Order: sequence, then C-alpha cells, then structure tokens
Amino acid sequence: MKILNLYSGIGGNRKNWGNDHEITAIENNPEIAKIYQDFFPNDKMIVTDAHQYLLEHFKEYDFIWSSPPCPTHSRLKLLCINTGQNKLEYPDMRLYQEIIILQIFFKGKYVVENVIGYYEPLIIPKKVGRHYFWANFKIPFIKIPHPSLKTNDKSTIANWKKHTGLDIKNWHGYNKPHKEQLFKNCVDSGIGLHILNRALEIKEADKYGQAKIFE
Repeated sequence: MKILNLYSGIGGNRKNWGNDHEITAIENNPEIAKIYQDFFPNDKMIVTDAHQYLLEHFKEYDFIWSSPPCPTHSRLKLLCINTGQNKLEYPDMRLYQEIIILQIFFKGKYVVENVIGYYEPLIIPKKVGRHYFWANFKIPFIKIPHPSLKTNDKSTIANWKKHTGLDIKNWHGYNKPHKEQLFKNCVDSGIGLHILNRALEIKEADKYGQAKIFE
C-alpha cells in the first residue's frame, strides 16, 4: 500500500507500521527529517511544506495520515493566552482545509490527527486519548497510557522514549533538538498501528463489497 505520512516529525505514529508498505514522509524541518530518516531508512523522506504537498499529490496514495501543527488549537494555548504568556492569534485553519479536501476528493483511506482543542471542533472528530481524529472509516476504541509530564528532566524523557517506542541513541549527531518537544509531538505508536490496521481491514473489505461490516 502507498502511504503518505504528512508532518511526520520523528515518526511516532509510523513506528510500528513495518516495512511492507511504500511510505513517503513529509517534514519541513531538515533536522527533524534527518532523525526520522535515521529511524526509517526505507521510507522516502521529502523536506517540504506538507500542506502544499497534500494538495498537489494526494491522488497518488492509498492511505494518508496527516498531523497538522497543533499549538494554535490546544487547550494549553488558551491557558497561556488567559495568563498573558502568549498573545492572542487565530487558530490555524489549514487543519480544516485538509479535512475538507480529503473528505470530498480523496478516494483512499485517510486520517487527520490533532490535539483536543480549546473550542468545539468545526467538524466532529473521534476522540482517542489526548487526540482528535478525523477519518473516513470508523476507529474502534483503544486505551493508551500517557507518560508523566510533571518535569523536564531525564526521567520524563525516559518516559517519553518508552511511550513512543523511539530512542535516539546519539543526540550529539543532531543540531540541538528539543528532546521533550520532539517526543510530545509524537502520536503513540500503538495508536498509529491500531489506525493503520483498521484502514487495511476496510480496504480489504472494500474489495469484496463488505465495508459496511466495519462501519
């Protein structure tokens, strides 16, 4: 299956997908892209703007995962605005632009992921853990444990490594990445596999006209 992994980060959602698929990852930060490529050397990595790439290439894939930037939507952002730590700014509506394009024009299976926002979502999502998911197939419930976020010390980084299944052995090989933020931006690898497997089930059922079984 041809998979497009947009806003790939270091690959938390992709961790358990294996190497049986043709995966293209899109990340606009070259240093983060380098970490992803070191983890997943078989994937095709393109350093570019994921939002524009989706618009121009979505027809080329069977399954699309998109995780657009979340800071302007998050409940933490609202807290920071209310306490004067951040200035007020518009939510980044590229999130909904991508959902609409995929809903209307994409013939394969897709999922768009973001954080639970501080406002009522404009398009109703599925809530899983600390995430919202918009998809054109049903995502069954899955319970995923969440790591401790109480401190910014080595123990917290260790918790995130365990949670994501990713462990960067040599941080000195990269240009001073913000370790905790890289891990916090990851979707749990268990959720990533759970959703991909569901998409594969639906795709297989579609072949035999049995998709309604899974809806």
